[in-house]
Amino acid sequence: MNKKRFIGYLFVMVSVGCIHAQEKKIPTQEYKLWYDRPAQVWTEALPLGNGRLGAMVYGTPGTEQIQLNEETIWAGRPNNNANPDALEYIPKVHELVFAGKYLEAQTLATEKVMAKTNSGMPYQSFGDLRIAFPGHTRYSDYYRELSLDSARVIVRYEVDGVRYQRETITSFTDQVVMIRLTANRPGQITFNAQLTSPHQDVMINSEEGNCVTLSGVSSLHEGLKGKVEFQGRLTARNQGGKIACADGILSVEGADEATIYVSIATNFNNYLDITGNQAERAKSYLSEALLHSFAESKKNHVDFYRRYLTRVSLDLGEDLYKNVTTDKRVENFKETHDAHLVATYFQFGRYLLICSSQPGGQPANLQGIWNDKLFPSWDSKYTCNINLEMNYWPSEVTNLSELNEPFFRLIKEVSESGKETAKVMYGANGWVLHHNTDIWRITGALDKAPSGMWPSGGAWLCRHLWEHYLYTGDIEFLRSIYPILKESGLFFDEIMVKEPVHNWLIVCPSNSPENVHSGSNGKATTAAGCTMDNQLIFDLWTAIISASQILNTDKEFAAHLEQRLKEMAPMQVGHWGQLQEWMFDWDDPNDVHRHVSHLYGLFPSNQISPYRTPELFDAARTSLIHRGDPSTGWSMGWKVCLWARLLDGDHAYKLIADQLTLVRNEKKKGGTYPNLFDAHPPFQIDGNFGCAAGIAEMLMQSYDGFIYLLPALPTLWKDGSVKGIIARGGFELDLDWKNGKVNRLVVKSHKGGNCRLRSLNPLTGKGLKRAKGENPHPLYAVPTIPKPLVNEKANLNKVEIAKTYLYDLPTKAGEEYILIGK
Repeated sequence: MNKKRFIGYLFVMVSVGCIHAQEKKIPTQEYKLWYDRPAQVWTEALPLGNGRLGAMVYGTPGTEQIQLNEETIWAGRPNNNANPDALEYIPKVHELVFAGKYLEAQTLATEKVMAKTNSGMPYQSFGDLRIAFPGHTRYSDYYRELSLDSARVIVRYEVDGVRYQRETITSFTDQVVMIRLTANRPGQITFNAQLTSPHQDVMINSEEGNCVTLSGVSSLHEGLKGKVEFQGRLTARNQGGKIACADGILSVEGADEATIYVSIATNFNNYLDITGNQAERAKSYLSEALLHSFAESKKNHVDFYRRYLTRVSLDLGEDLYKNVTTDKRVENFKETHDAHLVATYFQFGRYLLICSSQPGGQPANLQGIWNDKLFPSWDSKYTCNINLEMNYWPSEVTNLSELNEPFFRLIKEVSESGKETAKVMYGANGWVLHHNTDIWRITGALDKAPSGMWPSGGAWLCRHLWEHYLYTGDIEFLRSIYPILKESGLFFDEIMVKEPVHNWLIVCPSNSPENVHSGSNGKATTAAGCTMDNQLIFDLWTAIISASQILNTDKEFAAHLEQRLKEMAPMQVGHWGQLQEWMFDWDDPNDVHRHVSHLYGLFPSNQISPYRTPELFDAARTSLIHRGDPSTGWSMGWKVCLWARLLDGDHAYKLIADQLTLVRNEKKKGGTYPNLFDAHPPFQIDGNFGCAAGIAEMLMQSYDGFIYLLPALPTLWKDGSVKGIIARGGFELDLDWKNGKVNRLVVKSHKGGNCRLRSLNPLTGKGLKRAKGENPHPLYAVPTIPKPLVNEKANLNKVEIAKTYLYDLPTKAGEEYILIGK
């Protein structure tokens, strides 16, 4: 792949029309993670990344360890994993489900429907850079920092009266890892550096030009031989002193300063092609990086990064605990209510997306790009029943729209491989994705039926394509992705069946992701007509119908889907007032399962609203209360978003506090590791992204026909500001508030059109008028959902809605509008 990979091989031009790309005013406060000791374990090391390369910096004075990743080092090779036996046995699983024999259905699906070849390949570590510094175990006055303002790790300490500094970047523009070593006295930089790897049979060599190479191949897994070939190259540039290289060791002695360079590349071209030359690529990255001074490379790197970072700023108050280490700030959070830590955590989520999802590369996986194992938990794949989608929840709203490009390309690629799977497993047209995929874009049902018998992953991924259109209004983008939407919708149209009790059109077999139900006495997940499936397909078909009108195409298919929507099951409220998770009233009020899949209709979808569907709004709230708050890290991130949509800022804040619970080595405690990584446990990056999105939802929502300002502001955040967040329709907002009320709002209209605003206090400004009727802005159309069925025993609560003021602001593209709160 070319060095300029960050502008990528786009399958569509992701619109950045709503992106305000120039730097804003530099924030007055620093956003950083800092510590007074080296990392002892991986979840204390500090993450750097440039989309393609990941580095975890430990900062140990005596022997620095930097764990390294390259995003395309995965076990296995091109393949797909659809099981042809499924075509015969899925109808038999139907029969067992409809007969109420759920455990038998699940057992049969595990035996006859799940993939027989493999359950996906693991994402794998490259290895480590280790740098030994003689005598540096005698260190004092230690400091370690990850600067979120500049994407750098800085380590400082003193040995025998000499001050040493290490500055590490994973250069976005040079595509290599750089470590600059300096001291406050000349001739003090001495070290031995080497590359190591956990992979079997790696070859380590020394080459002319003081270069160490490490070459290897990815692992065999589940019978599939690894064929991703990779090479790392290590060299240094010194000022003063001596440099030498032998036996895989790079040595510098007595230098005034030195910069270490690491380049990594693979033979991966795309999910079907691994014929690249990893050695030539690694050599090219390195040779081009060496053309620049470190100062020039650093400036280019920081400038590139800040183009993304500074689009959005969040100020929740003064940094009152700047002299307390980050891990202690997390540990103390429930007592201190450290607002600046929340703002830092929000920017850390944006930082991680910038560093793990650059255009032209791979999307962020279950751990972004940071993984120190050959066989990580859940293979660090792309889990599509919540986790992959959650990774991209912050992308649009926090002004990082073009970072969706790797994700959108994955969707295009699984729509290609998923056509084969749809035909092989279901005898259907269109395409299917089950609950997981990997770099090879497998689409078969994998693992065992309790998680794997779920064919709705494609519908959820399609929602992200439609959301991008809602945020940008980019009709050419919509035209380019419409076939993907249509083919997914076609698959469901062909495979859905009528169930025997109500004659509803449903998906069978399926599950409500990973949760057991009382229809099987808690022994099986396999079911039919699950609420989440119904919500996903409603969104998918509704998007196709709308897109067909916008693009003036497929009118007959759209009309057919409109009729099919009338045949589907409505949402239901069960006997204890809950939103039913399944077609039958099986929900257990004592169930605290981490997945809250049936609440998809509340968030991230827009089917449930306090204004349009108060019965469902109350039922969703009841369900969420019974699920409880503490959970796995990612689940708490989702719950922040859900409580924000429930307009309960203090409860959303409580979930942030639960998420910001320090986890060191505890095995079953969700929260946050010392380096701010999300603890499932173990580390999963989706919790970081979910929480960042949730904080944005607390401050602004744009899903219900209007932009709601400060809809779920916690009592503790009395004063603050957020600048650069994006509402649907291409509206960019700078919002500040005092004493919990909107003080000043700047609306930057990138697409023009009516901007409808809802505020808890009155607003005034040129062009502002009281809203009347439906919002005429086409990107703010709201769905008309089927009337819910409410159990006669359900005791519903009246939805109390705060008094608000609703305004319309006609806008022109490219104009800014200033509104003042009264």
